[in-house]
Amino acid sequence: MNKLRIYIDTSVIGGCFDKEFSEFSNKLFEEIIIGKKIAVVSDVVLEEIAGAGEKIQMILKKIPKENIQIINRNSESEDLSFQYINAKAISPKFSDDALHIAIATINNVDLLVSWNFKHIVNYNRILKYNSINLLNGYKHLEIRSPKEVLDDEEII
Repeated sequence: MNKLRIYIDTSVIGGCFDKEFSEFSNKLFEEIIIGKKIAVVSDVVLEEIAGAGEKIQMILKKIPKENIQIINRNSESEDLSFQYINAKAISPKFSDDALHIAIATINNVDLLVSWNFKHIVNYNRILKYNSINLLNGYKHLEIRSPKEVLDDEEII
């Protein structure tokens, strides 16, 4: 069976140090580090954590090279993110969130994980993102919280 390719947004990395989210963010990174899953991280995420402290940046540095994939935004992902904004799936004020979704979509990841329940892991928004994806010939993008994607034996 192929390993899940999971787009990790910035909130999941920061979640490693948040009282509410640390248990599940850290378990997800443990699964990635031991090779159960592949982390997919974009240049947008790398830019967002560039100004963060060393402990935030160390999360990604702990992942073996074979278990992480770095992808970059391009004109196709930028165009798709503008379509989300134009369709009012998300406000232009949160264009980086739209980019995360678009980059994950065009790179055909298995799913995107986030702790951003307002703009990303939100049922009504997910419906809008996926209708735009389908209209443009892309597949449906699964969007979940890290808690929902851990291996069953790992969940308490």
